[in-house]
Amino acid sequence: MFNIVLVQPEIPPNTGNVIRLCANTGWQLHLIEPLAFSMDDKQLRRAGLDYHEAARVKRHASWEAFLVAEDVKASACFALTTKGQRSPYDTPFRPGSYLVFGSETKGLPEHIRTQIPFENWMRLPMKDGQRSLNLSNAVAIMGYEAWRQNGFG
Repeated sequence: MFNIVLVQPEIPPNTGNVIRLCANTGWQLHLIEPLAFSMDDKQLRRAGLDYHEAARVKRHASWEAFLVAEDVKASACFALTTKGQRSPYDTPFRPGSYLVFGSETKGLPEHIRTQIPFENWMRLPMKDGQRSLNLSNAVAIMGYEAWRQNGFG
């Protein structure tokens, strides 16, 4: 089982898509506040369809509250960031790992990124000159690679 961590997400349909993804894979979703929307947002509910009840979602008041509540070690976190040099395809993931994603417009805040070991900073392959992928697509790509490495178990 893997943990998906969305830090201060801004676009409700992206989070709704991730909720649906987590419901269908068994991954735990952690939402780090502040959220830029209500959990009752119509677009969030629509994107997640009827999967909201099947997903395991925890909300945390801050990054620090998340670390304490989940007893997370920085070495178990993998950050997706444009500052990363490693590919997730060359990185071994273990069950229980935390895949950490920043907001759609700001990315992962520096004070959070720097708490994660540099060797755990990931970057997805893209054409030169391109900035980023859609958040829910990036979560799916990273999550499925980690899950694939572990036999989809």
